Amino acid sequence: MARLVVDGATLRCNQGSTPGRLSVATPHGVAGQKRQAATVDDHRPNLHVASFGMCRSMSNPQVSAATSAANGVLTPQPCVPATPAPWQSGHRHVRLVRGVALTDDATCACQWGGTIEIADPGAGGIQTR
Repeated sequence: MARLVVDGATLRCNQGSTPGRLSVATPHGVAGQKRQAATVDDHRPNLHVASFGMCRSMSNPQVSAATSAANGVLTPQPCVPATPAPWQSGHRHVRLVRGVALTDDATCACQWGGTIEIADPGAGGIQTR
């Protein structure tokens, strides 16, 4: 069973150097462990999805340019998430006041080639059915 994701959940990007955090900027009417539950629409960079440290994706123009300048030696650059689309998966049968519940089996694509996953949903194991 998937677990509900809440404000402060730990995220991981396969192109980033460190974990990031999910922020629920607008309350959706449901809380778990006294933290606001997230929806699949909580994907906006810097508002909802924090930086993952240093990005190493060659699809990122900053990384590509820095790597070229370093004669082909991969040169990671500061992560600036680019997540234009909602989280994929989520729990379509669990609706919050403002959308579909985000669950820990969801992923979000970064336009620079990264895949963002939920490392820790932050809800203390609140499961959906």
